[in-house]
Amino acid sequence: MRNFNWKNPAILMLAAFIWGSAFVAQSVGMDYVEPLTFNSVRSIVGGIVLIPCIFLLEKLKSPEERGKESVGNKKTLLTGGLCCGVILCLATNLQQIGIVTTSVGKAGFLTAIYIVIVPVLGIFLKRPCGPKVWLGVLIALVGFYLLCMTGGFSLEEGDVYLLACALLFSCHILVIDHFSPMVDGVKMSCIQFFTCGVLSAIAMFLTETPQIDHILAAWQPILYAGVLSSGVAYTLQIVGQKNYNPTVATLLLSLESVFSVLTGWVVLGQTLSARELSGCALIFVAVVLAQLPSAGEKTGRAVWKRKGIKHVQ
Repeated sequence: MRNFNWKNPAILMLAAFIWGSAFVAQSVGMDYVEPLTFNSVRSIVGGIVLIPCIFLLEKLKSPEERGKESVGNKKTLLTGGLCCGVILCLATNLQQIGIVTTSVGKAGFLTAIYIVIVPVLGIFLKRPCGPKVWLGVLIALVGFYLLCMTGGFSLEEGDVYLLACALLFSCHILVIDHFSPMVDGVKMSCIQFFTCGVLSAIAMFLTETPQIDHILAAWQPILYAGVLSSGVAYTLQIVGQKNYNPTVATLLLSLESVFSVLTGWVVLGQTLSARELSGCALIFVAVVLAQLPSAGEKTGRAVWKRKGIKHVQ
């Protein structure tokens, strides 16, 4: 285990922690502005924050590295950023609409179903997973049910939006998996946010009545969500997913729900039942299980290859 790849899991877990701890800020922001307004402004803030980071990283590059950026690479970067931005816009806004018409617990569970959708889609994209990862996915799904679902389960109108949101987040993860090895992750993230912000703004002006004084009143949650949840965390996702099994990445990112519950427990003093603690424990077990190397595998090496892959973890 001395060559265990800790970098990608650590980056993805940090992204999940930021998303989970930002849940309070997002909830508070809804007290001042409508969903599309919040998503639009936070996304644009996230994009703006990354601009100085891009300039700084460019300054640190050697002339040889800058010379390697071809026209084709820039087109791939633009395509990847636009694709991620469109999907992110649809996913986040569908999630917000779904939350309005269903319980928060059910919303968390239905959104977490993307941990199953990603490996299923991976089969059709010739990116299969081994039995160990599938077992981890199933254990995590049970964990999320215990964590999020406290009452009965029945599908309502808002649940359809949340299921569509889970499918879109799955596509978002797979699109990042495709483009991240070929382009600069920070640049792609920046394009993603501006795309999401502009599209959300168009829908905002068509369906909502944004008011500048309401936006200014919500500056703290918007800034927190824009800088940390968007600018930092989504960029960490792109960097952390580079050359990494997307199904295992999905399990790590799904810890967002666990961190959200634990943050509420520690910071806000919210109580946790034995059922919820059991759910958290199962999800952590699933994540650890997916990280363990199988017999015959060499740890610390990229096992997710673009061509000729037969088995991953």
